[in-house]
Amino acid sequence: MTKITKETLEQPSNTQIVKIHKYLESSILDYRGDTLFSRIYPLLGKESIILLHGGPGFPSDLTEVVESFKHQFQIIVFHQRGTKKSPCISGDYSLEAYINDIETVRKFYKIDKFHLWGHSWGGLYAQVYTEKYPDHLLSLFLCNPGSGTNTQWQQTENEVMQFNKSKVSSWQWTKMGINSFLGMLGFDKAYQNLFRQVMKNYHAEFISTENIEQTEDFSLLKAKPINKTRAEIIKYPLLKGLTQADFKITILYGDQDIYTNSKHFVIDRYPTATVFNVVNSGHLPWLHHSQAYKDILSSHYQ
Repeated sequence: MTKITKETLEQPSNTQIVKIHKYLESSILDYRGDTLFSRIYPLLGKESIILLHGGPGFPSDLTEVVESFKHQFQIIVFHQRGTKKSPCISGDYSLEAYINDIETVRKFYKIDKFHLWGHSWGGLYAQVYTEKYPDHLLSLFLCNPGSGTNTQWQQTENEVMQFNKSKVSSWQWTKMGINSFLGMLGFDKAYQNLFRQVMKNYHAEFISTENIEQTEDFSLLKAKPINKTRAEIIKYPLLKGLTQADFKITILYGDQDIYTNSKHFVIDRYPTATVFNVVNSGHLPWLHHSQAYKDILSSHYQ
């Protein structure tokens, strides 16, 4: 199913800025009946870029990120498996299934090679895909990427936990623990409440969180893909990386990011990458320090 629509992006400021872009939405079926909700911003004659949102289990249309690419690339975004608009009938949350999802999207839109951009978990997802299909990539941009699979994911989780603990009161931390426990038992609402607080923590030093319900659709978040995918990430072998990539790789972190020591797993994995540490930025640099983020994008895609 495909429909033509448009999007309206409102940026809170003294003057309201309204931007309209045409896009196509499709529900793509794979060979097992799993559905991927996708959105493409067509741009005739331009190279394609696929954007991978964070999570897992918490989809995003990455509307602000799309803004940075709208005149340069044909942009494709999709909601990852198991989220509200991308039901996973097969129940398969293996990383092999995730890899196949990118291939399904690539083939659906008849793309040969493309640029790959991934944020947070999406940045780790991008690394997993890159190990399997490096020949499909024109470039790789890892924006605040998850640090790795297996034991490296567990270290990453511990760093994220310590970050969140440092941002809240003891009572808020207790509530986060309760919601995390209930989420692990399969309660969607619990994880939705948890991620509301998490997003507030991520933005706390940088932007207002008063309108977070307008910028994030927590109803799309589902417990099952979070729990199932986490288990698969821990089972997956450690990534080997690319010592001699024949395409450009950029790695970006904020100086107040949620990841600390584990960042070096990513940096060591890609010795040819250019690494940036954005000052006065946390885990979402396009919101926290937009000009620095745009400058880094320009240097990568020039």
